Formats: sequence, structure tokens, C-alpha cells
Amino acid sequence: MKLTVHTTADGSRARLATLETAHGRVETPVFMPVGTRGTVRTQSMAQLERLDAPVLLANTYHLMIRPGIEAFERFGGLHRWMGWRGAILTDSGGFQIFSLPDTTIDDDGAVLRGELLTPERSIAMQRAIGADIMMVLDQCIASTSPHAHAVTAMHRTHRWAARSLAARGDAANALFAIVQGACFEDLRRASADALLELSARDRRGFDGFAVGGLAVGETRAEREAMTELVTDRLPADRPRYLMGVGMPIDLLEGVHRGIDMFDCILPTALAQQGVAFTSRGRVDLRRGVYRLSDAALDPACGCEACARPRSYLYHLFKCKEPLGWQLLAFHNLTFYTRLMADIRASLRAGTFAALRAERREALERADLDNPPGPQPRAKPRAPVARGAFALHTSPHGFTSIRHVASGEIMHSVNDPDVEAARIYVEQSARLAEAARDPLVIWDVGLGAGHNAMALIRALERAAHAPVELISFERDLDAFRLALANGAAFPHLRHRAPHILAHRGAFHEADLRWTVREADFLTAFADAPRPDVIFYDPFSAKVDGEMWSLATFRRLFDHLAPHPAPVELFTYSASTAIRSALLAAGFHVARGVASGPKDETTIALTRPLAPHVLLGRDWLDRRARSSAKLPADVPAALHAELERAIADHAQFR
Repeated sequence: MKLTVHTTADGSRARLATLETAHGRVETPVFMPVGTRGTVRTQSMAQLERLDAPVLLANTYHLMIRPGIEAFERFGGLHRWMGWRGAILTDSGGFQIFSLPDTTIDDDGAVLRGELLTPERSIAMQRAIGADIMMVLDQCIASTSPHAHAVTAMHRTHRWAARSLAARGDAANALFAIVQGACFEDLRRASADALLELSARDRRGFDGFAVGGLAVGETRAEREAMTELVTDRLPADRPRYLMGVGMPIDLLEGVHRGIDMFDCILPTALAQQGVAFTSRGRVDLRRGVYRLSDAALDPACGCEACARPRSYLYHLFKCKEPLGWQLLAFHNLTFYTRLMADIRASLRAGTFAALRAERREALERADLDNPPGPQPRAKPRAPVARGAFALHTSPHGFTSIRHVASGEIMHSVNDPDVEAARIYVEQSARLAEAARDPLVIWDVGLGAGHNAMALIRALERAAHAPVELISFERDLDAFRLALANGAAFPHLRHRAPHILAHRGAFHEADLRWTVREADFLTAFADAPRPDVIFYDPFSAKVDGEMWSLATFRRLFDHLAPHPAPVELFTYSASTAIRSALLAAGFHVARGVASGPKDETTIALTRPLAPHVLLGRDWLDRRARSSAKLPADVPAALHAELERAIADHAQFR
């Protein structure tokens, strides 16, 4: 493979080049239609040849599943099998590791729907396919992921890139590296530099470099900034590929920032929804305004779709006729390939700046002939109440959830994120062992998700053994209200809580998070026995039964047979609740201070260092209390319970 750069536009990184491949010359910048399973959705080979697209993209994982490597070994690769004379680039399967559910991943590789994908297996499959350009296996993550998670994925991508290089060996196929790092400038720089160093150490090195992990959650401005940062560090004599991007405006702006190659499913995926890109703006053919329209889809295009009136295309989509999808997909692919041809022509003529200025607005507008109806001046406001709950703005600068009927507020004084980390995560001795031993954690009282997310953030900062997090909540309205107000609850800016709310479970790497929408007292007996409990019911006023002696006795009896000590953390330090825990059988220790509270409470099924148990000095203070026992304890039992507490093993 050889890249020859012919010219670079003034005031831009945009460049015109020629890429030599085993199946012909490719003029860049170029858009590559996506033929995931060896076919571009709805398009015949004759249509693809009319497009004059010199490169198709196929997907390694999907072709590995079906038809499998044996078919390509028998037929001599994908080119002959599908009858394609141009070049082929194969994605490695890294995006499927990110996008498919129930995927597990470690340094060896990833298991996707029961199928193991490793760097070596990915390269072997791509070689069998006969790809002109192969991609290293990478770990793609959401571009909005936290820094610690992005660091882990980036280093794993680098290790897999080294293994991909070794697996390529002396094969003639070109191999591209993939720069990762989410939306963090330091990580994007570090990733590009590490891959360049790895390439320099190899006899052949990488033939090109891709910018991966974009168009997966970030804003367009962030995407453009990361693209420009990376291309600025990549060598000028190697092609640069922006993976999975995007809308026509993204192609134009990517070229401006030095990108040579693009792919995206949008031309065919949006065609399936009746959306077409035209010189008159983006058109949604499902709108009733086109039912009797005699206008051509795009007067500047002569494709089969544009030879018919919009009313006919509207009819096809209303009837769900596959022909509508086929016609529109070909039109959209034609629009993309012509856009790239126009960009190349402007680079030859030295007029790229003028073309970019002209096309930027045109590529973003809606249908000029039938603009959509009036748009709201502002986005609809997020709800301020849901069910029994409403938002409460604290004078301390954070937002909480208020229980409307009782007037009680979750976290009325303390910053809930700080409290969640201090009380429920940072004190745990069992969590400190999580790097070695699998753990089960009960999150009793999901609320707005502060405690669960404090745990998830902590786990993302360090390697850990498998953790199963089970949240119990009888009413998810508070959680859903917080999710609908993301600006006010920044701890929920993570894909985990949104997936949990949608599916009831979130599973990634060594973390599984599920929610049980039921009364805790009826649901906990069937749950896996915990190692740690975040005990955070709303309040004794709203959830009185949760703070009763009867409940703590049931809980202790359930947990006591567990061979390892179980930690229970709660925000309350009331004498009555500590007394109930002791009377139920727990050992009780002092927890850290939280806001105005000098202490919180830790309950243990067995003593566990470094937790400091309450001593006889606490018994002396208790003797002066006017509320020594919970309200559910009848007076006839007071004397018996007083003796049980005084004789508790931790006071001997």
C-alpha cells in the first residue's frame, strides 16, 4: 500500500491523495459504503458498480459468525465470493464488542454471544476474507466515558494492536491502527504517540491510522476537536480514517481536519426510515405533505429515485414496500459519493475553502421546498415531578428528590455524591478486597442512584474482580425523575443508569447491575447473599418498617450463615436504630461523619477490621437517651432487649 499526497488546501488540513491498493487506485478523500455481511443493504452489484465507489467496508465479526472462515478459505476470499472488483476494508469487530449486549471482555479478548474474538482470531479472519485493508482489534467505549475507564480501554487497545501486528506477520494485507481515548485530549495524544512508537518498532509498521471511538455519544464540536487533535499528530505519508462517521456535514468537516477515509451506515439506515439527502435539504418522505407531490426528489440528481415523483416514494414508504428503501439507499449513497467527488475536485482546483463555506449550511438544512412546521423555541422542559416525588433545589447548590406527601427530602443538607462516596463506598473493607474476590452488593433504596453510581465510578478507577450490584426499590419514579433531569444530576451522565432504566439490567466487563422493583422485605430472601449492603431507605417517617427491630432480625438471620463478614452501611446514627441492630444480633461500629452528623453507622455480622465497634462508653451515653428503642418494640419487651444489648458480645 502506498499513499501519494498531491495537494493540501490553503488554511486547512484537507488533502487530495491517491492510495494504491491490491485492487486498484483509490482517490481520497473517499467515502466507503458499508457492506457489513458482504452486501450493502438493498443494493445489487450493478448498483454498486454504478456508484463508482472504489472501496467497500465489510465486518469481520459478522462474517466470522456467518458464513464462517471455512467459506472464505474455500472460495479464496470475499472479492471472488461476492463478485467485487474494488478494494475491501474490514472492521475488526471492535465496535461490536461495544455495541452488542451481554459481552464480556478481558485482556485476552472478548466473548460476544458465546463467540470468542481475540486480536489473533480477528486478523486470521480478515486475512481469510482477503481484505486489502485490515483493522487491529480495539476496545471501543462510549466517548462520554469517565477518564479512568477510557485509560483502561486505551491501554488494552494498544496491547491488542501489538498482537494484531504480530498476527499479521508477512501477509500482504495492509493493517491500520486505531487511536482511542474517548473525549480526553491527554489520552488522544498518548494513544496516537503510543501507536506511532509501536509502528516504528515493527519491521513494516502500520500502513495507516484510524480515529476510533467517535460518533458514540459526544457532541459534534467535541468530535471535530478530537479529530483535529489526532490528525495533527499522525504521519503525513499514511492514510487517516475516521471510523463510523457520519452525516454529510461530518464528512466535509472531517476532510477539513485532515481525514482521508470515511464509512457510515447512515445513508442506508436513514433510507430505511424514508430520509433522503438532497441538494434542497434533508427530506423525510413519510410526511403527509408529499402524498400528492409531483416534484422530483432532487432536481440535481438523475438516479432512479429522482426519476419518480415524491408522491410515489411517499406511497412506497407508507405501504412498507422494500423498493422504497432500495431506491432511497441508492440515492443517498450517490449523494455521499458525489459529495466526495466534489470535494476532490475543489482540492484539485484550489477552491476547497469556497466549497466548504458554500456547502456547510446546505448540508445541515431541512427541505427547502416543504420546510417542517414551526419548531418549539426551546426544548420541552424536563418534568419537575413524577408520581410521589418532586425536585428540590438545595440552598447548598445541588438538586435532591423530595417526597411530596411527607415533605421529606433525600439529602437536604449534604451533597449526595460526596455522602454516597464517603459513607457507602470508601469505608468498606470488603470493597477494598474486590481486586481479588467476587462481591455481591445490595443497594437498598436506589432513590436517585447516588450510591450505586458512586460504586460504579469507584470500580472504574481500578481493576476489580466481578461485582454484582443489586438495587432494591419499590418505586422507581424518583430514579426516573432524576434521569429526566440530567443537568441537575450529573452523577447519572453515564450509560449504565440509562440502560438499567430501559432494560432492568446493565452488564459490562466485570460489573453486573440489576434492579428489583419490589418491596425489599419481600424480595431480599431470593437475592444472592451480599458481602456489602448500602442501607439507604428514604426515612423512618416514609419507610418506618425498614428501620424496625423485626426487619433487622430477619435480615441478620438471613445473613448470619454467610461465612464471610457482611458489612451494612447506613446514614443514620440514632440510638434507637443502633439498639435495634444490636438486639437483632449485628455488631455495630462507628461510621464516618457526614455533614452535620458526627457519626454514621456500620453494622457487621462479625467484627471486621478496621471498623471500630461501639464500646461501653456508648452504652453509658445510651443510658441517658430518651429514645433507646425503635417505636415498633412493645413496652413489655423493653427489659428483655435492654439485657440483650448490655450482654452483647461486643461489650464484653
